[in-house]
Amino acid sequence: MEIETIKKLEKEALKKSGTDLTRLGLALFFMIGVLTYTFLNNGGISNNLFLAVAALIGAYMAMNIGANDVANNVGPAVGSRAMTLTMAIIVAAIFEAAGALIAGGEVVKTIKKGIIDISAFGGNPDPFIWAMMAALLAAALWLNFATAMKAPVSTTHSIVGGVMGAGIAAAGFSIVSWATMAKIAASWVISPLLGGIIAAAFLFAIKKSILFKDDKIKAAKEYVPLFVAIMSWAFVTYLVLKGLKKIWPQVVEILNMIPLISMEITKKPSFLTALIIGAIIGITVYLVLRAKLATQKEMKNSKESVNTLFTIPLIFAAALLSFAHGANDVANAIGPLAAINDAVIHGGISTKASIPLWVMGVGAFGIAIGLALYGPKLIKTVGSEITELDQVRAFSIAMAASITVIIASQLGLPVSSTHIAIGGVFGVGFLREYLHLTKTTTTIEDDKELIANEKNQLNALKNELKTLTAQKDKDVEEYKRIVELYRLIEKEEKVIKSAKKQIKKVQKVEYVKRDAIKKIIAAWLITVPAAAVLAALLFFTIRGIML
Repeated sequence: MEIETIKKLEKEALKKSGTDLTRLGLALFFMIGVLTYTFLNNGGISNNLFLAVAALIGAYMAMNIGANDVANNVGPAVGSRAMTLTMAIIVAAIFEAAGALIAGGEVVKTIKKGIIDISAFGGNPDPFIWAMMAALLAAALWLNFATAMKAPVSTTHSIVGGVMGAGIAAAGFSIVSWATMAKIAASWVISPLLGGIIAAAFLFAIKKSILFKDDKIKAAKEYVPLFVAIMSWAFVTYLVLKGLKKIWPQVVEILNMIPLISMEITKKPSFLTALIIGAIIGITVYLVLRAKLATQKEMKNSKESVNTLFTIPLIFAAALLSFAHGANDVANAIGPLAAINDAVIHGGISTKASIPLWVMGVGAFGIAIGLALYGPKLIKTVGSEITELDQVRAFSIAMAASITVIIASQLGLPVSSTHIAIGGVFGVGFLREYLHLTKTTTTIEDDKELIANEKNQLNALKNELKTLTAQKDKDVEEYKRIVELYRLIEKEEKVIKSAKKQIKKVQKVEYVKRDAIKKIIAAWLITVPAAAVLAALLFFTIRGIML
């Protein structure tokens, strides 16, 4: 029997190691392919080997973004079983790559969020190139470590920490814009708090208007179109603002071809324009869905039936979040690479750099490959290992992700999409705990009253026993009473103990795993300093090799 068990374990170990080697092989194949292409395509440029190595690091960074950050977009949908893991990976990979290639910026700021002053390099491109390489590699290594530890962290904060650390190593502490760093530190609190509050608010609204009703299906037919319309409004607004900046002039030209529409062609969409487009789509979705649900066949009056109505909206939400993420966060992988490419080709440093198509491709396909190879680990963590999710809860998290970014961007608040999504997961979990405690408060009060009454009765029995045992001359009846008192006291103590256990059991119910919270928050807090220290060490190493 034991030999069979050992054989099975060996077989599983070999299977797992084979899968791990396949993943590693595919990742290395992509990275070496990027290295080779860059080296051969830029043969006439001095420092082309440096650019090729930087491209390899950029590919490594992009894969780590795919492995870690993308989980936040599809994790809740997978955890709620609205999508299978395979379906989520395919949808996210396609839309992430599409977002990066179609709507990724033509020009990125070479220094993410202006955290360091490039004039401190004195126009010398060499230390600048070394600093960007160190920043990129440090951020990628930190993301790789966080993914292995199943900790979803912010890729933006990783690259920010990397740029800060490498900048300090290259030119001292004065190079850093500490006001900008203070804003980024503030996002550690703002992002999860806003995400959690908004997700909990939507979940409570859905419960109050639908799930707490006696006739859930009637309430669902009335309110589900409204909630999905709000989601459509929020997502379209988010997508227009964050995902269509690059192609906005072309979008306006197409819209102007429709009769009765006349829009001024601008460089990027305004907030009001995005809101109006979102509202038009939202109203359309409301009318179509309301008509569809009105003709829906009889459904079982249960929570499960209501959950199924949110499945398709969740799939759309995952796809749109992935598209917007690809358009926005691809810069985290290719921003420093674009800066290095610009510095190598032009022999100088600029605050902005154009992005060649091959650089954008490295970011887009790197994110998709990283997601497919190593994304499942974090998708499972976000989707099921923090709190239990169903479609309604996952829908609330998706709503929080889009609405929080819109609010924060208009108020100028620094936020992280990772922190918002995880904050949303925490928010729905803690709301469930609160509702559970509220629901069981009556039971707890009853148990406390029972304990108080039983204690009074126990004290009375003990006092009677004390009086009887103190008597010198006892008759048979008194001895019988003493035996009875011992039995009654034991019974009362068991009742009190049982009631206390019941109270503890009710109060101890946790819908959010505390260990997961501690690990994730710890990872968030050390992301910037960890990436910074690592980048500084890498900068000194690269400089030592080059000098």
